[in-house]
Amino acid sequence: MKKSDNLPLKLLIGIVVGIVAGLFLPESAMTVVVTLKYVLNQVIMFCVPLIVIGFIAPSITKMGSNATRMLMVAIVIAYVSTVLATLMSMVAGYVLVPHLPIATSMEDLKKLPDVAFQLDIPQIMPVMSALVFSVLVGLAAVWTKAKTVIAVLDEFQEIVLTVVKKVVIPILPFFIALTFCGLSYDGTITKQFPVFLLAIVIVMAGHYIWMAVLYGFAGAYSGRSAIDVVKYYGPAYLTAVGTMSSAATLAVALDCARKSPSLRPDMVEFGIPLFANIHLCGSALTETFFVMIVSKVLYGKLPGVGSMILFILLLGIFAIGAPGVPGGTVMASLGLIVGVLGFSGDGTALMLAIFALQDSFGTACNVTGDGALTLILTGYAEKHNIKAA
Repeated sequence: MKKSDNLPLKLLIGIVVGIVAGLFLPESAMTVVVTLKYVLNQVIMFCVPLIVIGFIAPSITKMGSNATRMLMVAIVIAYVSTVLATLMSMVAGYVLVPHLPIATSMEDLKKLPDVAFQLDIPQIMPVMSALVFSVLVGLAAVWTKAKTVIAVLDEFQEIVLTVVKKVVIPILPFFIALTFCGLSYDGTITKQFPVFLLAIVIVMAGHYIWMAVLYGFAGAYSGRSAIDVVKYYGPAYLTAVGTMSSAATLAVALDCARKSPSLRPDMVEFGIPLFANIHLCGSALTETFFVMIVSKVLYGKLPGVGSMILFILLLGIFAIGAPGVPGGTVMASLGLIVGVLGFSGDGTALMLAIFALQDSFGTACNVTGDGALTLILTGYAEKHNIKAA
């Protein structure tokens, strides 16, 4: 896509302009910023279910009789990646959290103004509904050999691809600039971030370690160059940092993965949209480390090993079902935080607050890790003689 060739530069400019503007804009101007961000977010999120349906369902039909097997493989490797990442984070938490100078309070944020008008653009269906719909329709079309439906799905994929090229990607830099403008204005960047800077740095190091592990294994298993995958993921990583949403980054992630000579095109069309909704290793890794910090801050001790292992095993399941939107993982797992770890209202509130500070980097880890899992799928398909349609 020629239009996205300089997307990283546009995203960086958007981030810088947004932060600087947020430091100086008055409340009246921020009303316009908040309103525009709300509208653009509505447009992007409306397109997400269409992207999921437009890419996953046709991709399943192209795999023919191998569709069910490839879907199960994808789910298993997404779950294993998430659980292993969180186990690594748990070990780091037991080793490091007792020695961190953890702050026990956070400064109040400046309140963002309300939107001037609320233009709601509801999705045709929730993202998870779109995911389940895509899987069922794709599999049923294969099982019944519904040639007409398969042809319609192929044409729908082309329509959605055009929407992505002409609508979603062009507005992303503006949406990211508005997002960072709000974070700068309310003080999230200038006030709250330094409070948990050390913990966030540790978590980000964990992200890079896990991405290195994933790509190392994927390259060894597939026999293909992992470098030829990850080197194209810069735009997707930056987009995820700005949008804090795997779903909103999906269009760019697809564009990046398609450029890699190491990934089979059919595995890209199938794997990237699927993993954007079920593979949240970075977010789960972060949540695991932060629940241990919050437990230490509020309750004076770390959770027990048994409780943490149960939390991690269930979190992997919840992560598969979590929406790929900002804070989706922690929101989906609040029941686990309360039920398994015994957090009170204060604990969940603090957890939500500090999770939000790094949500963008956890999302970027999720998205970049999807490329490694797609490389594993490519290797699996080659090893089991699953031919491209």
